[in-house]
Amino acid sequence: MNRETSIHSSDTLVVVDRSRNRRRMVIIGAIAALALLVIGLVFLTGGSGDKAQPGAAGGASAGQVPTVTVVVPGRSNIGRVVTASGPLGARRDQPVGIAGQGGRVVRVLVDAGSWVRAGQVLAVIDRSVQTQQAAQLAAQVDAAKADAALAQNNYERALALKDRGFVSKAEIDAKKAARDAAYAQVRVAQAQLGATRAQIGQLNVTAPTSGLVLERNVELGQIVSPGSGALFRLAEGGSMEVRAQLAQQDLAFVRVGMPAQVTPVGADHSIAGSVWQVAPVIDPQSRLGEVRIAIPYDRSIRPGGFAEAKITAGQTAAPQLPQSAVLSDDQGNYVYIINGKNEVERRNIKIGNVSDSGVTIAEGLSGNESVVLSAGPFLNPGQKVNPKREAAAR
Repeated sequence: MNRETSIHSSDTLVVVDRSRNRRRMVIIGAIAALALLVIGLVFLTGGSGDKAQPGAAGGASAGQVPTVTVVVPGRSNIGRVVTASGPLGARRDQPVGIAGQGGRVVRVLVDAGSWVRAGQVLAVIDRSVQTQQAAQLAAQVDAAKADAALAQNNYERALALKDRGFVSKAEIDAKKAARDAAYAQVRVAQAQLGATRAQIGQLNVTAPTSGLVLERNVELGQIVSPGSGALFRLAEGGSMEVRAQLAQQDLAFVRVGMPAQVTPVGADHSIAGSVWQVAPVIDPQSRLGEVRIAIPYDRSIRPGGFAEAKITAGQTAAPQLPQSAVLSDDQGNYVYIINGKNEVERRNIKIGNVSDSGVTIAEGLSGNESVVLSAGPFLNPGQKVNPKREAAAR
């Protein structure tokens, strides 16, 4: 062992180990040499290590760009469907009231919802007074006929006596006039009896046509008169209609005879009908026009209710998309399209017809845009994406 021992004047003894100092110096030198080697390598590669880092970061960033499926829908020939809504009602709503003098109702024979035929009695008004008047007039007719028969006999006897010279021509004329007056009196009495019987007939409230009773506004014992209003309301033949309100631009496509599908609110099926009248004028306040669509009777129809109507109004060329591509929020319907920079853009649209084959876009798209087919709820406007195009369905 290499050790040095030094003795000083004090009582302290110091021992120095030289081999340990030598090993420390060797380690420090090795570290310094390694550092110089690394620095030399950096200079020799010209900083290529630093330039590789942005590329690596860019690769990591590129891996986060989502891939979305897009389609360019183009324009297809699609049946133009005009959608409207409006109230339901009878095509011919017939109010039925009292035609005679009126009186107390003694019988009501039908109720709302009943089917009736033309001429069927719906209600009966008391006619006891009119019956007695008719009996009195019938007696007057009999009396007038008896007077006429007597006048006829007197005239015939006078004619027989005239040939024998016992009756003058003036008396013959008088007998003839009396006979004619008696026959006229018979006709007067018969006319009065007929009028009274007609009034009795008017005390029967009858159906003017066959159809469905929509309302019954009379009860047993009620006093009615011509001023009482409609006692019943009928739908002629049970035929119903929808009075749909259309915007002016949609009204231009609708013609009489076009088919339509009507869905009453709350119904689970549609009813086939056709346009039978198109309003010749536009309401100056609402700027809407009325289209009347005739439909047959159905138990789901309630006059006064509401219904939606879809009128097939020819064909139109428009983009068509799957329902998954169309989104909706508080601002309305929209789709996401991908622009030339592969960025997401929102495009507001107006929906036309919706069917099993897809959604027709009435406004907002030309058909040449790249539209996101799905995953729209997970995208944001301005977001970068990797679009993958899919062929449009035809």
